[in-house]
Amino acid sequence: MSAPTTNRRLGAFFGVFLLVALLLAGVVSYAASGSPDGLDAVTQSGCESVGTADGEHLQGTCIAQHAGEHASAGSPFADYAVGGNDALTGVAGVVGVIATLLLAGGLFRLLRRRHAPDDEAG
Repeated sequence: MSAPTTNRRLGAFFGVFLLVALLLAGVVSYAASGSPDGLDAVTQSGCESVGTADGEHLQGTCIAQHAGEHASAGSPFADYAVGGNDALTGVAGVVGVIATLLLAGGLFRLLRRRHAPDDEAG
C-alpha cells in the first residue's frame, strides 16, 4: 500500500473517530443521570439533604456531611455544564472532547519517535 493511500485511510479513520466522539459528547450527554453516582451515594448514606436559606445541607451522620465544594466548582464547565446551565451539557461535552483530543494530539506529537533519515539514497 502506498503512503498517500495509507495517509488517506488514516485521515478518514480519525475523521470518523472525531465525528463519533463529538456526536456522543453532544447528544448522549443529555441522557446522563443527574443523580449522584455510586461513590456519592455511599458517602451520603446515613444523611438527609435538607434545603435551608443558605442552600442544601446534609443532616445525620455520613462521610460527606462536612465535605466542601471542589476546587473547580466556580469554573465555567463545573458539573458538566456551561456556566451552571444544565441545558448546555452537550456543549460542555463537545468542548471536553475537543480539549482532550488537542491535549492528547499535542502530547503524541511531542513524544512520538523520531525516525532517522534513510541512508539508502540511491
